[in-house]
Amino acid sequence: MLMPINEVMELSAQRVNAQALLAVRHSEGRSRVHRLYQEGAAKIRLPEVRDDPLEAILINTAGGLTGGDRIAWEIEAATGASVTVTTQACEKLYRSRSGRARVDVRLSAASHGSVAWLPQETIVYDGSSMSRRLEVDLEEGARALIVESTLFGRKAMGEVVTRALFRDRWRIRCNGRLVHAEEFAVGPDVAATLSRPAAMRGSLAVATLLLIAPDAEMLLSEALAIAGDEGGASFWRVAGTGKLLARLQAGDGYSLRKRLAPLVGLLNGKAGLPKIWTL
Repeated sequence: MLMPINEVMELSAQRVNAQALLAVRHSEGRSRVHRLYQEGAAKIRLPEVRDDPLEAILINTAGGLTGGDRIAWEIEAATGASVTVTTQACEKLYRSRSGRARVDVRLSAASHGSVAWLPQETIVYDGSSMSRRLEVDLEEGARALIVESTLFGRKAMGEVVTRALFRDRWRIRCNGRLVHAEEFAVGPDVAATLSRPAAMRGSLAVATLLLIAPDAEMLLSEALAIAGDEGGASFWRVAGTGKLLARLQAGDGYSLRKRLAPLVGLLNGKAGLPKIWTL
């Protein structure tokens, strides 16, 4: 007797359980790979570059995340080393039948090291459920640029997100001192939340950019000009370093990217945009 097809699908369903680590150190005049570990669907590819920073591309070979999936990324920059990390494509959060997808990101930079976390946009689909945690530890004189951008459906594709769960938790520390913490939570009634004037006023695309660097204040005026009326930027001096925080929102992903790309290019210094962003 044949098993009902829905039972076959339930038994054969697989869940992503993946992790990857990249450790970079400065050796012979440039940043080089010190350790590289990959497990499951988490892959790291390293395009050839001639100068610092070392550039890494993260790939989720599962093609997206759904309920029950787990993926973890860890990036370490040793003293004087610099690394820019991006993704091969936008991460997609698919409809969840049960459970929640979980993403864990750990970044660290030793004294005068630099790490730039620049993934392409996360696309939230209707019915998806995801919780992401970002932990960053920096030593004195270290530099970090952290960017996360999210699209609640793609307007050009006619996608509408009414119900979903999206959680994003950031904790950034300098010399063991907490310098930035935030919780971004939307759902389950996504449409109602995004329409509120105090939230996103109907915008479907949002980005947060955080630069921790001693010289961050010098970039504030340019950041404000790029952010425009549908965004903003501010600066604080804390724990012996500088903190520049910028937020963008837009009605669609294309409009967001038009301001996001130049702002990332500004805040990422001489490294500019990851090459894959311009392909």
